[in-house]
Amino acid sequence: MSKSVHEAFELITRGVDEVLVEQELKDKLEEGKQLTVKAGFDPTAPDLHLGHTVLINKLRIFQDLGHKVVFLIGDFTGMIGDPTGKNVTRKPLSREDVLANAETYKEQVFKILDPERTEVRFNSEWMEQLGAAGMIKLASRQTVARMLERDDFKKRYQGGQPIAIHEFIYPLVQGWDSVELRADIEMGGTDQRFNLLMGRELQKEEGQRPQTVITVPLLEGLDGIQKMSKSLGNYVGITDAPNDMFGKIMSVSDDLMWKYFDLLSFRPTEELNALKAEVAAGANPRDAKVQLAKELIARFHSAADADAAEQDFIQRFQKNAIPDDMPELTLELPEDQRGLANVLKEAGLVASTSEAMRMVKQNAVRIDGDRVEDARITCELGTAVYQVGKRKFARITLA
Repeated sequence: MSKSVHEAFELITRGVDEVLVEQELKDKLEEGKQLTVKAGFDPTAPDLHLGHTVLINKLRIFQDLGHKVVFLIGDFTGMIGDPTGKNVTRKPLSREDVLANAETYKEQVFKILDPERTEVRFNSEWMEQLGAAGMIKLASRQTVARMLERDDFKKRYQGGQPIAIHEFIYPLVQGWDSVELRADIEMGGTDQRFNLLMGRELQKEEGQRPQTVITVPLLEGLDGIQKMSKSLGNYVGITDAPNDMFGKIMSVSDDLMWKYFDLLSFRPTEELNALKAEVAAGANPRDAKVQLAKELIARFHSAADADAAEQDFIQRFQKNAIPDDMPELTLELPEDQRGLANVLKEAGLVASTSEAMRMVKQNAVRIDGDRVEDARITCELGTAVYQVGKRKFARITLA
């Protein structure tokens, strides 16, 4: 590979899970042609968090390298219901819900993608024209045995969980999208691997050059354990207020911070390597985390908001002498046990709930630097720094 192609390859593949097939990607980059890069989104949950942006960031990199990005909104597949990772049949959305969510999606993704260099398509364009006969012909391309090779289908079948016939259609429709778009590359999460490879198979059968498949890892949430998810409360939403976003990112562990850099930052690899070397040589990892937080806030808000969030953090945290090192623990508590007093007791910050109530009355309890005035509050799911008095701290993840 030439140097420029090598650099492009390194940039594209940084932090990805798998490239199928690597040599194909290198060959396509060497040819110097504009590639069609496809990613499909079923607009089932229009509120995006940083975990969703891992894939969208890679699409932006392809755009910056001069390639065409097709942001495919699966309005047709959204009405089927994506079975990926599900142990029950997923309820399909109405067309009205799908289209409403699609508009919200577009508003949010253009915080990252260049709208002038993004082709937004809906797969109903061709799937509705396929008709019943075309759908039956498409279904004949694969066997039930082949579909049951898919991990989630296999688990449901072995566990006696029902699988609706229409769910087998989903991977075929996603694969057919690649045929219609003549995709050179398709990207998706690691949980989409089966569907992405289906596109390669159908393209080969149609006499097309098969797409290169690139999968990106699923990003762990703030707890550092489970996949980032709104339902688990371990997420950073791209519409979160700047101060909230800053505080959440600063709560990420020092080890996980580097994965966030690899998957979320647009900094060149050389800069990241230099930053890692500085921390390894003794620099405070908190300073690197500040850079990450400011980069992300500037992307989704503005540089001025990033600066203001940093100053707010300094005033609330550093002036209260919150230490860099503190106990980190995860508490799995039902909602009726997430009262502040009980959380403080379970975390070992107080000896009893009565002591917790007394410390709140003395204005000696803070959550993420903010003084708590009501001991009866229910603590939110997610990660936060809890402080009792001047010396007792813990970074607690409630799950």
